[in-house]
Amino acid sequence: MSRQRKKKGRPISGWVILDKPVGIGSTQCVGKIKWLYQAAKAGHAGTLDPLASGMLPLALGEATRTVPFIMDGQKTYRFTVTWGAETNTDDLEGEVTNSSDKRPTKEEILSLLPNYTGEIEQVPPKFSAIKIDGERAYKLARDGEDVQIEARKVEIETLELVESTEDTATFETLCGKGTYVRALARDFGRDLECFGHITELRRVSVGPFLEEDLIPLEKLVGMEGDLEALDGELFTTGTALDEIPEVPLTKEQVHRVRMGNAIVLRGRDAIAHAPEVFASSGDELIAIGEVDRGQFKPKRVFQHSYV
Repeated sequence: MSRQRKKKGRPISGWVILDKPVGIGSTQCVGKIKWLYQAAKAGHAGTLDPLASGMLPLALGEATRTVPFIMDGQKTYRFTVTWGAETNTDDLEGEVTNSSDKRPTKEEILSLLPNYTGEIEQVPPKFSAIKIDGERAYKLARDGEDVQIEARKVEIETLELVESTEDTATFETLCGKGTYVRALARDFGRDLECFGHITELRRVSVGPFLEEDLIPLEKLVGMEGDLEALDGELFTTGTALDEIPEVPLTKEQVHRVRMGNAIVLRGRDAIAHAPEVFASSGDELIAIGEVDRGQFKPKRVFQHSYV
């Protein structure tokens, strides 16, 4: 008896800007969206913990090849810190490790914020996906090991106090790659000598994608079986490349680039040097590459994607 081949999915490409609900993991979301779209390939750009909600950009098909550009983009988070207790996970899931009856005033909180703006040193949470000698930190922490993680530099573009009560404070921050918001909550609490942990966390922007681009998982599930409607919710693959220069190609150049060849860029406005650019023809995304001494050199070539 011959073995049946596994059915391949559709060669659909683009971005789903999912509004992830609390209580579901990022990997589960990828599987659900891949199934709904009957996509051959899917991935995500930046994990969100199950307790977090908000923007989880999901790439389908050839858009998975542009994931690094979204991962490197700035992100906006809104988060609520509850004062009086620090946990070993820096959020609601963990065990309390330190506690205090002290509560900070609004003025004390505001005076702290300049210390956390710009380039800062941050020690990631012990329960994080950072690798230590090949093992994830959270796995070592769960096994009871004393996890030691070195401080690293992260960039905080903006940090604002949105609202405060006696026991909580809500913030909004625009930050760079590698920033752990749970670590911010932990460090705020330590500096204010009252301890603290995250009780709500929502991501509202990632790179070029904004809060108004979000689509709830429930809405997508309601479109099950209607592939035309689902496809209408996609952002094009090239949206991920909004922050790098574009190089327009002629039909002859498209053929050469798709064969993996470098091409000379001509014209008064031609780019002479750029470490990362994308090449297009009309509304079609052709390749990502670099420009060196007036030559475009392709690194990733696309067959069926759009800008």
